[in-house]
Amino acid sequence: MADISIIQSHQMSKASAMAAAQSVADKMASDYDITSTWEGNVLSFNRSGVAGTLAIDDTEARLDITLGFMLKSFAPIIQEKVTRNMAKVFAIDA
Repeated sequence: MADISIIQSHQMSKASAMAAAQSVADKMASDYDITSTWEGNVLSFNRSGVAGTLAIDDTEARLDITLGFMLKSFAPIIQEKVTRNMAKVFAIDA
């Protein structure tokens, strides 16, 4: 079961939402050595201590993150930051 689950509505085309997600994934890879792969409309990502998926559909993005033992105590802080970032990436007025 995921430690963090966030659903963010969007009004982008699915292709635009996936491109926005890939842009974030590229930055995360550069900043935090997170690897990611697409399977259909689901982006899977991982690194030591963190794994998850970001599923994109026509109206929302659903993020599920599983944290390793060392990061579990930071879940509320991580969730708050990720929620803000998802709102920016998938902004309704974008």
